[in-house]
Parts: sequence; C-alpha cells; structure tokens
Amino acid sequence: MSAEQIVVDVWDRPLSLDEALEAVRHPRAGAVAIFVGTVRNHDGDRDGVSSLGYSAHPDAITALRAIAEDVAAGEQIHGVYAVHRTGDLAVGDLAVVCAVSAEHRAEAFESGRRLIEELKARVPIWKRQEFEEGGHEWVGL
Repeated sequence: MSAEQIVVDVWDRPLSLDEALEAVRHPRAGAVAIFVGTVRNHDGDRDGVSSLGYSAHPDAITALRAIAEDVAAGEQIHGVYAVHRTGDLAVGDLAVVCAVSAEHRAEAFESGRRLIEELKARVPIWKRQEFEEGGHEWVGL
C-alpha cells in the first residue's frame, strides 16, 4: 500500500468523518469500516462525566503509525486512517476516528476492529475526566 493511503495523527481540532472516508477511498475498495469514539457522560459505574482532557506522549504518532502500517499490510486492505483528539472535549465530541477500506466487508470490519483495539492498548494517550460534582481522575496512565 502506498504511504498516502495511510493517515495517522493526533491533533487538537475537531475530527471529520468525511475526511476519514476520503482518506481511505480507493477504486478497488468495496467496503469501508469506520469507528467513531465519542465522549460519554459516564465511565464504568461512575456517572456525571462533564468533560475530558486528552494528552498525548510525543511518541504517540510513531506508535500509531506502526499499528496502521501493520493493519495496512493485511490482504486486500487499501486505506487506513486513525486520528485521535487532544485537548479539552465536551460530552458528545468525537475523540477518535478510525477507518479501513478493503475489497470486502469482512476484511474491513476485522481490520477496523484491530486498528482501534491496538490504538487503545498501545498508543500513549491519556484522558483526564472531570465530574459534575467536582473532582477528576486520570485514565490510561
């Protein structure tokens, strides 16, 4: 796969589903699987999350690129996109967008799931959750 068919980044501006779809568009791709992670108002058993602040290690993009390149090496994969937000986000905001294009839906779904699961497990991005009643907690440290 060509390097321009792999897009990874970490940034502090709103994410775009249209941008993700366009980045993985390919004439041989018959399927695109998109995952969108949003900020929710609870975490586990605790309600009242009012906002999040995401921070990323300087090596986050390097880790993300390694994962994307590994996913892109899969058979019949034509595009990989993974972008995560940093900074302050409100409930409902998009926190991460991943997309994978492939020749068939099974490969797109499988590779898309692998992309987000590896991102969550291996990319050094942390969130600070603020709660309505006051206080905060760090997740992912």
